[in-house]
Amino acid sequence: MNNFTFHTPTEVIFGKDAELQTGGVAAKYGTRALLVYGKGSVVKSGLLARVLASLKEAGIAVEEFGGAQPNPTLAHAEEGVQRALTFGADMIIAIGGGSAIDTAKGIAHGAANPGSKLWELWTKQAPLTKSLPVGAVLTIPAAGSEMSDSAVLTNTVLGKKAGINTPFNRCRFAVVNPALGATLPPYQLAAGVTDIMMHTMERYFIPGIKCDLTDEIAEGLLRTVIKNGAVIIENPADYDAMAEVFWASSLSHNNLTECGRGKDFSVHKLGHALSARYGVTHGASLAAVWGAWAEELYRDCIPRFARFARSVWGITEADDTRAAKEGIERTVAFFRSIGMPTNLSELNVGITAADLEQLALDATQNDTLRLSRIRPLDAKAVEKIYRRAME
Repeated sequence: MNNFTFHTPTEVIFGKDAELQTGGVAAKYGTRALLVYGKGSVVKSGLLARVLASLKEAGIAVEEFGGAQPNPTLAHAEEGVQRALTFGADMIIAIGGGSAIDTAKGIAHGAANPGSKLWELWTKQAPLTKSLPVGAVLTIPAAGSEMSDSAVLTNTVLGKKAGINTPFNRCRFAVVNPALGATLPPYQLAAGVTDIMMHTMERYFIPGIKCDLTDEIAEGLLRTVIKNGAVIIENPADYDAMAEVFWASSLSHNNLTECGRGKDFSVHKLGHALSARYGVTHGASLAAVWGAWAEELYRDCIPRFARFARSVWGITEADDTRAAKEGIERTVAFFRSIGMPTNLSELNVGITAADLEQLALDATQNDTLRLSRIRPLDAKAVEKIYRRAME
């Protein structure tokens, strides 16, 4: 087991009607909040009104900032920075999923550092030494941004999607009412289930490190998501199943499942390149390439893939190589069963073979970044995975 530091300072308020407690917990961090949300579903559902009432009761002044979108953009976050500065916000509160929360994180960083450009902070060209407090009212189990130290924005001018990991990304509080997931479309839920699984698997498939407890946590989380994810896609009104998936979303990306092992996130790099160029839903981009990534690398990591097959899928095959292969097939089949694409063609965005070289360069930062802790992948190797994913 490798050395590690584990610190998850986010206060989680979890359960039915949890959003009614937003004002009370937010009052610990400020009196003027910029409220970040998406394109109107929180308005139509009445959630925004309930949160606003709670904040008002706690004496917190609010400026609303809607328009957060899937694959959140740098430009929208920059607009939010100016709104926050004009309003004099001393905290940022997101209502939504990863898109709203990551936008809120970007706004918090920019508003706390008005002398720096947000993209320079985001890409570490300028030091990020402070930020505003961020809170989240979660509406979808997926990105895990409500407890993670990461956030992702897309620079549409450059066509680049980039993430930043920093302790300043940790939300001070997360309000989680699983009942809010009952109105989500099946495709959104399926993409969320995929993202939760991927956050866990990106930390799991790292060879040569003994971490029994961390492995058991990761495997249990995956089994829970697979079991309950299938349930909520068929019946999103099943509160108990939805609660399991919401909690798994938070735990999958708060670094718990990497203690002693670390993370890889090479599949995310492949997916980010697709989302940046084609606007592909994040979870769908991951499902479309995971099988090809696994087929390319599993022979270099057979013991891990075999353990995954037996511990997560209950595969009883004694031969490690055959078990590993079956585990990959079962995972891809699960993605397909919940309505996720399992190759690039199924994304239906017009990707051609001629596009793959540039995608590989995007994923590897023009061949300056080597992906995967199983075997280093340069741009040519990544292009090979994309080509495999076309099949």
